[in-house]
Amino acid sequence: MAVLGEPEEIKQETENSAPVTRWKLIPGWVEPWRERLAHWGKVTRFWRRRALLFLAVVGPGVITSNVDNDAGGISVYSQAGAMFGYALLWSLIPMTIALYVTEEMCARMGVVTGKGLSDLIREEFGFRPTFFLILAGLIVDMGNVAAEFAGVAASMQIFGISKYVAVPIAAIAVWILVMRGTSRAVEKIFLAVCVLYLSYVVSAVLAKPDWLLAARDTVIPSMQFNGGYLLMLTALVGTTIAPWQFFYLQAAFVEKRVARRQYPQARADVLFGSISCMVIVFFIIVCTAATLHASGHTNIVDAGEAAQALVPLAGKWAGMLFAFGLLNASLFAASILPLSTAHVICEGMGFEAGIDHKFNDAPIFY
Repeated sequence: MAVLGEPEEIKQETENSAPVTRWKLIPGWVEPWRERLAHWGKVTRFWRRRALLFLAVVGPGVITSNVDNDAGGISVYSQAGAMFGYALLWSLIPMTIALYVTEEMCARMGVVTGKGLSDLIREEFGFRPTFFLILAGLIVDMGNVAAEFAGVAASMQIFGISKYVAVPIAAIAVWILVMRGTSRAVEKIFLAVCVLYLSYVVSAVLAKPDWLLAARDTVIPSMQFNGGYLLMLTALVGTTIAPWQFFYLQAAFVEKRVARRQYPQARADVLFGSISCMVIVFFIIVCTAATLHASGHTNIVDAGEAAQALVPLAGKWAGMLFAFGLLNASLFAASILPLSTAHVICEGMGFEAGIDHKFNDAPIFY
């Protein structure tokens, strides 16, 4: 039966037409893009899921690898670039492999056993060897902590701040961070600090190095069989692969409660951290090689002196960024080294350890 005043053909056409959806109200050129986005979402679903799994685990590997670029390490890298130019850049590739292999073993033991490295050493070899390990670690780490605060003093003096003011403030800031922070909050802060290492990249770019020569010396080894060269090569390896970082890395994975099924993401975390660490080392050496070595400033004592020498050679900003990187690295390592030492002692002695524990629950750790 036809509606009054409406032709039969129009009524049938209205009844047979598809219902109006929200997409029908949008111009026709939008529909192809909507379909493409839907297809892209299906295609990338697997990779997005893997990225989320990686982000859930990332932290210990990146933090441990990058904190290795502390005040002492930056001093050695600066001296390497000042004394030998780009000649030692080739060593970064084997050092990256060695750093990844050693850290991956610790990550695997932490994820599989759920115990720290010092704890496993005590279980396997007994208390006596563990005690001497604790004693040696304590002595070495205390020396490293002193070097980190010396780096704070040297960097802040470049900014015109007295070391008698900068060092106490830095010590108080580290104390508050460790005492008041949780493991999750501290990890986020440490990851943010890792990003600040990019100041060395900017500093190297401002130094205007010979990138082709740097790239060539990175992939083509140039050995020199003399005492100074071999000693510097040994120092590079020693400052890049340090014992304390193994204890902290394994303890960090244990404290984060990374499960066995998440081990592939933990391994990727370590790999990314190892590569990013060596990339920063590359730019530090390139920066000092393009400025200090090229101008004949081959004898420098520490990274603070290198930052001061950069100002007249590469400009004020290059020197300031280098000094800021030194300050960042010193504070970073000064925060982590005591944590590593505490983990070594408490795990080896069988005490509770970890930032998530309150002071009353783990007084020996604090």
